[in-house]
Amino acid sequence: MWLKPEELLLKSGLKLWTPERSNRFFVLQRRRGYGEEGGGLAGLLVGTLDAVLDSTSKVAPFRIVHQTPDSQVYWTIACGATREEITAHWEWLEHNVMKTLSVFDSNEDITSFVHGKIRGLIAEESKGSLIKEEDPERFREAHMKFEKSFGLAEQEKLVTYYSCSYWRGHVPCQGWLYLSTNFLSFYSYLLGAEIKLVISWDDISRLEKTSNVILTESIHVCSRGEDHYFSMFLHIGETFLLMEQLALYAVRRLFDKETFEGDPVLRDPLQITKRGLESRAHSEQFNAFFRLPKEESLREVHECFLWVPFSHYNTLGKMCISENYICFASQDGSLCCVILPLREVVAVEVADPASKAISIATRGKRAFRFSEVRDFEHLVPKLKGRCDAAASPQHAASAEVSISPNPDPVLEDYEGQPMASLKGNSKMVSTEALMTVFHPQDAENLDAKMLKEKMKEQSWNILFIECGRGVSMFRTRKTRDLIVRGIPEVLRGELWLLFSGAVNDMATNPGYYTELVERSLGTCTLATDEIERDLRRSLPEHPAFQSDTGISALRRVLTAYAHRNPKIGYCQAMNILTSVLLLYAKEEEAFWLLVAVCERMLPDYFNRRIIGALVDQAVFEDLIRERLPQLTEHMTDMTFFSSVSLSWFLTLFISVLPIESAVNVVDCFFYDGIKAILQLGLAVLDYNMEGLLACKDDAEAVTVLNRFFDSVTNKDSPLPPAVQQASGVNESKSQHPKVDITDLIRESNEKYGEIRFEEVECMRRRNRLYVIQTLEVTTQQNVLRVVSQDVKISPSNLEELYEIFKKEHFLSCYWTVSSPALKHHDPSLPYLDQYRIDCQQFRVLFHLLSPWAGCANRDSLALWTFRLLDENSDGLINFKEFASSLDIMYHGSFTHKLKLLFKLHIPPAFTEVESLSPSKGAQLSKEELIHLSQLNLSSPGDSVDADGLKTSPDKGKEKVDIQAYLKQWQDELLKKEESIKDLPRMGQSQFIQFSKTLYNLFHGDPEEELLYRAIATVTSLLLRMEEVGRKLQAPTSPGKSATPPVEDGHRPQEAHHPTQTDSASAPQSSSNGSGEWSFAFEQILASLMNEPALVKFFEKPVDVKAKLEDAKASQLKARAWV
Repeated sequence: MWLKPEELLLKSGLKLWTPERSNRFFVLQRRRGYGEEGGGLAGLLVGTLDAVLDSTSKVAPFRIVHQTPDSQVYWTIACGATREEITAHWEWLEHNVMKTLSVFDSNEDITSFVHGKIRGLIAEESKGSLIKEEDPERFREAHMKFEKSFGLAEQEKLVTYYSCSYWRGHVPCQGWLYLSTNFLSFYSYLLGAEIKLVISWDDISRLEKTSNVILTESIHVCSRGEDHYFSMFLHIGETFLLMEQLALYAVRRLFDKETFEGDPVLRDPLQITKRGLESRAHSEQFNAFFRLPKEESLREVHECFLWVPFSHYNTLGKMCISENYICFASQDGSLCCVILPLREVVAVEVADPASKAISIATRGKRAFRFSEVRDFEHLVPKLKGRCDAAASPQHAASAEVSISPNPDPVLEDYEGQPMASLKGNSKMVSTEALMTVFHPQDAENLDAKMLKEKMKEQSWNILFIECGRGVSMFRTRKTRDLIVRGIPEVLRGELWLLFSGAVNDMATNPGYYTELVERSLGTCTLATDEIERDLRRSLPEHPAFQSDTGISALRRVLTAYAHRNPKIGYCQAMNILTSVLLLYAKEEEAFWLLVAVCERMLPDYFNRRIIGALVDQAVFEDLIRERLPQLTEHMTDMTFFSSVSLSWFLTLFISVLPIESAVNVVDCFFYDGIKAILQLGLAVLDYNMEGLLACKDDAEAVTVLNRFFDSVTNKDSPLPPAVQQASGVNESKSQHPKVDITDLIRESNEKYGEIRFEEVECMRRRNRLYVIQTLEVTTQQNVLRVVSQDVKISPSNLEELYEIFKKEHFLSCYWTVSSPALKHHDPSLPYLDQYRIDCQQFRVLFHLLSPWAGCANRDSLALWTFRLLDENSDGLINFKEFASSLDIMYHGSFTHKLKLLFKLHIPPAFTEVESLSPSKGAQLSKEELIHLSQLNLSSPGDSVDADGLKTSPDKGKEKVDIQAYLKQWQDELLKKEESIKDLPRMGQSQFIQFSKTLYNLFHGDPEEELLYRAIATVTSLLLRMEEVGRKLQAPTSPGKSATPPVEDGHRPQEAHHPTQTDSASAPQSSSNGSGEWSFAFEQILASLMNEPALVKFFEKPVDVKAKLEDAKASQLKARAWV
C-alpha cells in the first residue's frame, strides 16, 4: 500500500528493521521478528510495541523507504503485508521512477518528485473509496490493519478506532478497539500473546458506562451472557456514543424492521460514518428535547445568553439551530426554554456588535435578544437566508393564531386556505372540542369549583402576558408549577397542542387531515374492523361517547391515523387516549396530538410488540431499584411491576384513574414527556409502600393499588357529576382515604423531579438493547420447545444449531444494501416463521453442517434438499424444516437416510442440473441456485403444493389470517407418518443421478474401494431384477430389449472403480415411452441392505457437537467470501 511520505530518522529504523533490497534512492526493509524462525525476544518485543503503539507494522511487516545520497533523513513511501505485495511496489519503482531520477541534479528535486509521484498514486487509489475521514491517510492505515487482523468481508466498513485496554479478569491488555458497521472488534499483541475479539452488534444485550474501585470509568459490553470491559479511553464519552449508535442501528435493521423501514437515513450500511453517527445522535436528542419533527437535523450549536425580559436578567444556555427552528435551553434545561419556528420570524438583526448580540423578531411582535454569540456576524446572514426559505404561502398564517382561544375565523380560513374548499369536507370534520359541545360553561352561575377554574385561567393569562402566548412563548419553572396545578378546561387543548409540538405539524401540513379523512373513510382493513369493535368501549361513561357525534369523530381520527401509518394501524389503548384528546381538542388537533404521541413522545408503543412500552417499563424497574430499594428487596420478582404498570404507560393512567384526575396526568405528560409518567409511577408506589410491603403475593399487591386508584379524586374538577360517575360509584364502598391528584403530582415532582430528561433518554437507549434481546430469547425458547419434540438432536446442540441458523440470516443482511434477506424476518408471524432462509443461505449452511457436504455435487444436493423442504414453494424454509433434514443426516437410521436420499432424487425435489451443462453440479452460481430452487416441475405433487400456496395464511395478503394458521397447525398434527409404500417410483435418469450421488458420497472414505464394489453390485442386481420383471410383465414382445443401454452422458462415474462397468454399461433402450424403466424404494432398500459396507457407512455416528463448533468457527469466514 502506498503511504503518504513521512519523515523518519535512520537510527530508529536500524533497530527495528533489517534491509532486504536497496539501490541509490530506495530501501526495502523487513520488520525484525517477522519471517524468522521463532522470532526470538526481539520479535516478541517488536510485536508488543506494534500492538501498543499506533503502528501498522504488525500487519505490514515490509516497507519501502526513500533516501537520497549523503542524507540521514529517510521517507516511508510504501508498506506491505506480504513479500509479494511489497515486491510489486518495488518493481514498479524500478521500472517507472528510477530512470527518471537520474535526470535531476539536486537531492531536493529528487525528493520533491518522489513525493509528488506517491501522492498522485494515493489520489488515484482513493477514487471511489468509502473513506471520508478528517485524516484519510491515518485512517487508511488503520483500515488495512483492521482487514488483516480480522479477515472480515471487504464490504465491512470501519467507522472509527480507539486505543484502549481490554480486561481479561483483573489483567488489562492494551490494544485497539475497532468499531465497524456490524462488529465491535479488539486486537492486542503483548509479548507473543495475541488477543482477537469480534462481537456482532446484534449479539449485544447490555451496553453501559460503569465505574468501580479498579476501573474508574469503563464501558461494559454484555454479549451472549459474557461480560467484556474496555477502559483507558482518551474520549470515553465519544466512544460510548458511537458504540451505542452502532448497536441501536444493528438492532433496528435486523430485529425491529418496522422502525427501520421508516428510517431511510440508515438504509445503506456503506454510508455510515463517524461524523454521521455523531450528528444523528445529537439531532435525535435535539428533536426529543424540543418536541420537533423527526425530519429536523441539528446544524449548529452556539453557547450564548438570552435576555429574559420579565425577570430582567440574562440566562446562560445554548442556541440550537436546525433547518426550520431556532431553539434555546438554559444550562439546567428547566430554568428557561424557547422554540422559534423560522416561519414565525420576521427579522434577524445585529443588536449590539460590542456584546455580540443578535435580535430576532417574530410575528407576535416579540423580540428575543441573544448575546455573546460567537461568529455572530456570519450567523445573522445565514439565519436571514433560512427565514426567507421558510417564508412560503403555506406559512402565511401564524401558529399563534391557529391555537388562539377564538377559533372560528381560523377554521374558516386556516393558513390562508378556506376549509370549505378542501374537497367540501369541512362539514364532515368536527370543528369543536367535545367538551365545549356537551359541557358548555355557564358564565352567569359560577359555583366554587368554577370560581377556582376561573382563577386558574387568570393565572395563565398573567403568564401569557409575561412569557408570551403561542409556539414561541418562554417556558419556565412557573409554567411547570401551573401545569402541576392542572390546566384550565378551556386552555387544555391549546396547551396540549403547544407543549407536544403538534402545533408545528399542524401548521406545516394545512388541509392534510381533511384529505386523509376523505381517503380513509370507506376503506375496510383489519385496523378498521378493530376500530369499529372498540368505538363503544372508549370512555363509555362520558355522554360525548354515548352519542353519534363523539363516536363519529373518534372513528374518523383513528381511521385517518391507521391510513397515515399502516405499520402501526390501530392498537388497543389508542381509542382511550384519542377519546380524551377529542374532549379538549378540535378533531384535527386531536389527530395531530395522536401523531405526536405515537410517533415522537411514545415511540414504538403502538406496534405489534409494544417495544417502546417494554423499554419504558425496564426504565421504570431501574428507577424502582435506585429510588425504592426497600420495595425491591421485598418483591423478589420485578416482573410484577412490569405487568401491573403496562396499562399506566399505554394509556397514561387514563385506564386506572377517574377521567377528571387522569387529564391532569395528561397535562404533565405533554409538558414533561415520559418523565412525568415515570415520576408519578414512583410516587404511587412510594405512597403505597406500607401496604405493598405487607403483601404476601402479587394478587394482594394488585388489590392495594386498585383501591388506591379508586380513592384518587380531583376536588377542583369542574366536570359535572354525570362524567364523574365512574369514580363516584366506589366512593361509599372504598375505605381508603381520599388522595387529591394535584397533591400526588406535586409530591411526585418534589421527590423525583431531579430525574433529568437526558438521564431518562440514556436509560431508554440502554434498555432497548436488553428488551429486544429478551424478546429474541423468548422467540428462541418457543421455537426450540416445538422443534425438540420432533428431532433427536440434544437440547444443547439444537440451541447451537438455532444460533447458527439465525446468524446466517444476519450475515446475509450485513453487507447488502436493502438486502432481500431483511424481508425474511417478520416478528408478527408465529415464532417458527419469524426467521426463514432462502436457497442461497441454505447452501452455505449445508456446506458447513451436512455430513454429506464432502460430496462432489454438494450444490445439487443442497438444492434438492431445499426444494424438498420448501413444501409451499415460497422460496423460504423455517428452522423446524431445516432441523428436520439435519436430524435425519445426523441421527436417522439407515432406512431414514436412504429414504431422504431417494426423495431428493425424485420430484418435486429433483430437478436436472447437469443437463444445463455437463460441467454443472459441482458448483452453482447464486443466480442459478435461486432460479432452480423456484423451478416448478409438472408432477402429481405440484397441484397439492399449488393448493397449499393458495391457502397459505400469509401469502398474497397484507394481514395474517390466524384461523388459517390454526388449521394449518391442526393438519400438521394430524398428518400421518409417510409410508415407504407411498413413495413414487424412481425413473431412469433419476436412478442414474442417485447412483452418481452415492459414488460421490463414498469418495474419500477409508473403505472407499469396498463401498464402490458394493454399489456396483447393487446397481447391477437392480437392473437384472428390472429386466426379469419386464419380461414377466410383457411376454408378448420378446423383440424389445428389456434392459436399456446407459447413455454416455449419464454414465455413473467409471473412473472411481473398474467394477462400475458391471452395472453402468448394462444395455439400455431409448428413454421414451415404455422403454423407461423405474424402481420402487422397497427394491433399492432391500438391495442395499444386503451390503454390510453400505449399511455401516450410513449408520456411522456423526459427532454433532464437533460439527457445530467447526461451523461456528468458520461461518463468518465462509460468508466473507460468498
